[in-house]
Amino acid sequence: MTKPVLIVGGGPAGLAAAHSLSTVGKECVIVEKEDRLGGAPILSGYAKLVPSGEWARDAIGGMVKRAEGAPGVSVETGATVTSFDGEPGNFTAELSNGKKIDAEAAILCSGFTHFDSVNKPEWGFGTYEDVVTTTQVEQMISSGDGVRCPSDGRKPERVAILLCVGSRDRQIGREWCSKICCTVSANMAMEIREELPNCHVYIYYMDIRTFGLYETKYYWKSQEEFKVKYIKARIAEVTSDGEKLIVKGEDTLVKRPITIPFDMVVHAIGMDPNVDNPTISETFGIDLEQHGYIDVGNRYGAMGETSRPGVYVAGAATGPETIDDSIAQGHAAAMAVLSTSADFSKTA
Repeated sequence: MTKPVLIVGGGPAGLAAAHSLSTVGKECVIVEKEDRLGGAPILSGYAKLVPSGEWARDAIGGMVKRAEGAPGVSVETGATVTSFDGEPGNFTAELSNGKKIDAEAAILCSGFTHFDSVNKPEWGFGTYEDVVTTTQVEQMISSGDGVRCPSDGRKPERVAILLCVGSRDRQIGREWCSKICCTVSANMAMEIREELPNCHVYIYYMDIRTFGLYETKYYWKSQEEFKVKYIKARIAEVTSDGEKLIVKGEDTLVKRPITIPFDMVVHAIGMDPNVDNPTISETFGIDLEQHGYIDVGNRYGAMGETSRPGVYVAGAATGPETIDDSIAQGHAAAMAVLSTSADFSKTA
């Protein structure tokens, strides 16, 4: 009998990998450090997903139920891998809960960490209660309570969404584009306008990167159907006059300063490497790329190879990624493991 596959992380990529393995009768063990599966979409209370428009609790929640009920899938929540030794086909993992798992391979689906806006203090987060993040607005929408100003619960009449908070910013060591923020922000702007049709929503941007087919569905639709206003600008600071939040900066198209009042300012926060990546790298004996994400090996060989044979990676653990692509990579990494399972069996 072959050994199971160890899957680290129970978010979209890990759930997809487990599903692929289960469908062909391959056993796997999902190790998740939190107390439940689902990753960021569930744990952070995401609302409607891009591009499907499905609620995260339904789409990703359905994946969780499928994995938890699948034959051959075991789940260890509230646990981490503390050691991982051996060679392809014959690894031994020790968990923080004292359990040991013999595995033939590992798939790292450990995801990302949301950028902490306290690292961008000039834009008001942590100083003004009505300066919030996209994650907080997602939670407002998914809770069913609607978008409200945290300070007093009122419905905002003017909302500013500031793009690239924690992305494409060398001054704070975040040089990368987080890939999905523009699209998520356009979608969020439409959701706000749908709930609050009298609310004026402005998106302040350096560049708009609604890549691929998202351009029509989100960028143009948000402007033409939902009347979201896009301002190309460099934001200097967010302050307050005692009643309103004040966004100050420069409109870079017309080269003039701007000072505009808002009821709520939303930080479109980027994706940071998982804060646990240094520990994961040491535990699994794998390389990280220069920004701290898990480094991917030969992209034209087996999908998701890392620097260590028998250890694979999928999803946002490798860099900013969409949920759909994370799911696809989870399935692909599972297939990469299965493609070498016959070799593992011969040497077992």
